[in-house]
Amino acid sequence: MSGRQRNYLDEHLPQWKINIDKAPQNLGGQNPADWFDKDYQDYALEIGFGGGEHLLGQARRNPQCGFIGCEPFPLGVAKLLRGIAQYDLTNIRIHCGDGRDIIDALADKTLCNLYLLYPDPWHKKKHHKRRFINTENLAAIHRVLTPRGGFLFASDIVPYVDWTLIHIRASGLFRLVAQSVEDWQAPPSQWFSTRYEEKAQREGRSTTYLRLQKLGGTIRKTGKK
Repeated sequence: MSGRQRNYLDEHLPQWKINIDKAPQNLGGQNPADWFDKDYQDYALEIGFGGGEHLLGQARRNPQCGFIGCEPFPLGVAKLLRGIAQYDLTNIRIHCGDGRDIIDALADKTLCNLYLLYPDPWHKKKHHKRRFINTENLAAIHRVLTPRGGFLFASDIVPYVDWTLIHIRASGLFRLVAQSVEDWQAPPSQWFSTRYEEKAQREGRSTTYLRLQKLGGTIRKTGKK
């Protein structure tokens, strides 16, 4: 990490960093508006924003929305902070940790959109339990999305896409917004490519975009995550 990037973390992060109240009695009741300086029409969450390319693009395109980004790696956070300063954005807040921390803190039906783009696929079978997509996390995502809220999953790893489809269908909590398999191969209309996506393209891997919409109902009981 360069000295300039370290400077962004030291001088800029405190202004945009979210402090989560982890008191048990307050979990599941946080209004995202409390983390911002003004009220926004909508709120959205990106889990694992990497270098922040997609998050910055969304925040610039949608100034009426407050965006929360989660990223545990300092280098990615520093890159996002540089973009926030460059574009003079005020509608982004940052959690330097696990996305589940934010989800667990939020009150029901508070996010209009959630983005999970190129999550770690945990290739080894013994590590599959670490994948973010599982029965418990899908139920948690469903809880915090507004009625008919959107969930966008993108990956260039075919086995992880298959894994995600199996879990989505088993949950009964989301519907795929697609008319054909070809729809999965095209990015959404409001899409901002990331460095990881560009790397995957250079290496010959194509991305699958699963656009999901929240349904009513409760989680189905399944034997495995």
